[in-house]
Amino acid sequence: MRFAGRTVGWSSGLVAVLCAVVTTSAGIGPVWIPPAVVGKVLLNAVVVPTGISVSGPAVDVTTAHVFSYAVSDLQTQIVMQVRLPRILLGAVVGFSLAAAGTIMQGIFRNPMADPSIIGVSSGAAVGAVGFIVAPVVIPFGLGLRGAAFVGALVAAFGVYLIATRNGRTPVATLLLAGVAIQTFLGAVVSFLLLHSGESIRRALYWLMGHLKGASWPEVTSSVVLVAVPFVVLLAYARDLNVMLLGEEDAQSLGIEVERTKRVLLALSAVITAAGVAVAGIVGFVGLIVPHVMRLLVGPDHRILLPTAALAGASFLVATDTLARSGSAEVPVGIVTAVLGAPFFLYLLRKREVHEL
Repeated sequence: MRFAGRTVGWSSGLVAVLCAVVTTSAGIGPVWIPPAVVGKVLLNAVVVPTGISVSGPAVDVTTAHVFSYAVSDLQTQIVMQVRLPRILLGAVVGFSLAAAGTIMQGIFRNPMADPSIIGVSSGAAVGAVGFIVAPVVIPFGLGLRGAAFVGALVAAFGVYLIATRNGRTPVATLLLAGVAIQTFLGAVVSFLLLHSGESIRRALYWLMGHLKGASWPEVTSSVVLVAVPFVVLLAYARDLNVMLLGEEDAQSLGIEVERTKRVLLALSAVITAAGVAVAGIVGFVGLIVPHVMRLLVGPDHRILLPTAALAGASFLVATDTLARSGSAEVPVGIVTAVLGAPFFLYLLRKREVHEL
């Protein structure tokens, strides 16, 4: 189980990097808080259960704080209520986009594939902008994030249905269907923006990608939506490794290729939708991070998937910290695009693009 040791080693190192990035980021802002103080605030938040009492159907769990460092109430409030929700939401979004990008690059066997290739981002944009422009037409009382999440899943499901014939989904057809749907949905977004009136500023800000206004409930719901599918994706990492040999070879080795593609595409769509719904369109995270980590750890998805996801979390937290550190906050999607576009051009010139 050599890969297990490498996975634990790389993952432990990346978790340490993520903790360092989170601690540093939580101290950066209009009010500077030293990392040591941030660490004390975070440790003060650690609680352990001390007892359980049952009164009818209600269960009451009593807890106690493990640490009690002397930290001002203002610093605690800034870290725990203002900065940390945004930082952790950024980590979850970066985690989800990098994980989905890793899966997409594996399915398409192409280092230029990213999570938006099956129309997830475009579908989310239609749902979100549609809600902003005309919320009365969104059924079931969905909010902005719910509308974006549903739009993303509907678009991905539509691309899959269009690309599937007689129970088979060729990756080339899937790619072309994704491009067509993205183009169509882009036109829908443009039409909605044209008739958005005074709400155009809010719509454009969402489309740029941002983490402003993050809250603890958003963090909690996003963690649940990302964690469960990610665990299943890890279970399919070995199958994805075999599929890199080609679909015919994978089939001859006992892999149910079409079933595996369905599961991988569906779960990737879910975790991408979960990230895009709360952060808007944040590009290039799912392109840059998996590719860089593949160069570092190799193509084995049993190692690549968890390490790329952790690196994606650190990357987006760092870029969002940069985005909010200036005199005027910049949407994080702009920062990732500025970093990602040159890297994309590097791939075009220096790396071989696989034929589909």
